[in-house]
Amino acid sequence: MTPTYREHPTMFADEPGKFILACLLVPFGVGIIWLVWWYITNRSALVTIDEERVTLRRGIFSKESVEVEMGSIRAVRVDQSFVDRIFNCGILKVYTAGDNPEIVQAGLPDPDRLRAALRSARGA
Repeated sequence: MTPTYREHPTMFADEPGKFILACLLVPFGVGIIWLVWWYITNRSALVTIDEERVTLRRGIFSKESVEVEMGSIRAVRVDQSFVDRIFNCGILKVYTAGDNPEIVQAGLPDPDRLRAALRSARGA
């Protein structure tokens, strides 16, 4: 089955202040280590939406995988701050039975495509 949305979090768009600070620290060596670690961390997180489930996989040394079936989803939120709107990214929150979200992932690109993928998958 082909996923309708499959993305890694973005670095600069999610935290532009941290990214600029890390770039400013590159001449001191600390910035390059910070940027490499941040890049690896972001590449190790992946959100996938298909017709049956929403999946979040993340982790470098130890892996975490959370899958939520479309039938058990009670509510979905895609939040965007002002900065997120400027850089076209958002925070995904998927709720099932409780008050706390089962899946939370910040920095996901193209929230409009994310919403559309969730709507079409939940409607199918």
